Amino acid sequence: MTENVSGSVGRELKLFRLLFVVSALWNFAGAFPGLTDTVGMFQREFGRALIDPVMIAVYRGAWGTAFIYGFGFLMVAYNPYRHTGIVLMGGIGKLLFALNLLGMYLSGWTSNFAVLVIVGDLFFIIFFAYYFLRLRQQGCKIL
Repeated sequence: MTENVSGSVGRELKLFRLLFVVSALWNFAGAFPGLTDTVGMFQREFGRALIDPVMIAVYRGAWGTAFIYGFGFLMVAYNPYRHTGIVLMGGIGKLLFALNLLGMYLSGWTSNFAVLVIVGDLFFIIFFAYYFLRLRQQGCKIL
């Protein structure tokens, strides 16, 4: 698929670009406080104190990964037809994280704040799946 597109494909390209900019912002919105106030973010998400220095480093590292994926989603926004691997890895990461967090929520291990994270990530998973479906329908190579 070329960048010089018009009509419905051109509108869809703009929507995909917007989707990935919003995806990046979503990641940055969680990652920034997760990196700068790791203990406070853990408290909001799990409703308990985080005091073990090893676990603080592990939790901060997870937010570092989310931060890096934010930049990846910006790359996808620039060219949605080229960076499908980033979307695949980021989408699988969001799916696994949402499922894990849902399991923890249902077990009573998280605060209600986790519901926002779960629903937000599921939103992106659904739209990422639609993105892959549309690429395939347009004859684009996904990987």
